[in-house]
Amino acid sequence: MKKIIEKDKQFIAGTYNRQNKIFVKGKGSKLYDEQNNEYLDFSAGIAVNTFGSCDNEFQKAVKKQLSKLQHISNIYYTEPQILLSELICKKTGAKKVFFSNSGAEANECAIKACRKYSFDKYGNDRYEIITLKNSFHGRTMATLTATGQDDYHKYFNPFLKGFSYVEANNIAEMKKAVTSHTAGIMLETIQGEGGILVLNDDFIKAVAVIAKENDILLIIDEVQTGNGRTGKLYSYMNYNLQPDIITTAKGLGGGLPIGATMFFEKTENVLTFGSHGSTFGGNPVICSGAYSILSRIDDDLLKSVTEKGNYIMEKLTSYGAKTFGKGLMIGFTVDNKDNKTIQKECLDNKLVVLTAHDKVRLLPPLNVSYKEIDSALLIIKECINN
Repeated sequence: MKKIIEKDKQFIAGTYNRQNKIFVKGKGSKLYDEQNNEYLDFSAGIAVNTFGSCDNEFQKAVKKQLSKLQHISNIYYTEPQILLSELICKKTGAKKVFFSNSGAEANECAIKACRKYSFDKYGNDRYEIITLKNSFHGRTMATLTATGQDDYHKYFNPFLKGFSYVEANNIAEMKKAVTSHTAGIMLETIQGEGGILVLNDDFIKAVAVIAKENDILLIIDEVQTGNGRTGKLYSYMNYNLQPDIITTAKGLGGGLPIGATMFFEKTENVLTFGSHGSTFGGNPVICSGAYSILSRIDDDLLKSVTEKGNYIMEKLTSYGAKTFGKGLMIGFTVDNKDNKTIQKECLDNKLVVLTAHDKVRLLPPLNVSYKEIDSALLIIKECINN
């Protein structure tokens, strides 16, 4: 392990504060280190491994396509890309989909499409996008600027103009922020990297009304909340809401890189030939894997996600924790310990968890068993009480 870590520090840019652990394989909700020690995985690669590590059906779909065609230019048609877009549209009511390689790219596409919609309809002076303070939308220059956290707005000046930020759940501030320059409102219904902050119903309803009355596009970032994570296929479905654009990534790919930007009736024809593109977006191997993932997120699975999430939060509350989130997107805090200490103690006890701001963050595979949940909860309880 020491040699691997030394090589990492020598050859890889130091952008990650890595935990002192090397994982070499996994299966389902289990991970194994280089000494074959078994760990429970309640991170799922930050909500990526929807059905855990090395899911059999996912592997089968990927290997089958890999043996036929691993890549071809987007100037040609490929069946996996078309089948996946059709499935997404049928499950969401979207009219068109653009595929990219990450959540940041999906959000970048949404920002461009939003501005083009306003440019085509209103001209050059309607380009501003309102996002929320404490939000996170990616690490490209546009999505980093869209991210409403001061800590991310360092080093890379000048940032892009045309973004403003509103306090989450503050309706009056949102109304005041809308001007004649406003083209879109972009938000996560649960701020994931911002600390598992759930937006309230009244705020989301008010935003939807503001957007509709002013012909402002409503963009919902489902990069982390999407693909069954909150107990609905996409988190906006927890509300009586119809976005104009939805972005997703992470869990859609099941471990391979994909981003998707979904366009609804108002925006379906905004992107035209030459206005956007991607070399690897819609790659046939990755689309085959994503089709396998998305096709298995059915009502029974979604119901179980809600039930398991409620079970976990009830148990955590009984341990004295304060809980946040929906479905299997859970954060918690306790009075006697900070989240980094709990994360380390969990790892020492063979449980992999995450953090987000001051929260311990739990993002297990959607098909995690109750036996695995109980084992994880026992470790967490011991860490809280230790």
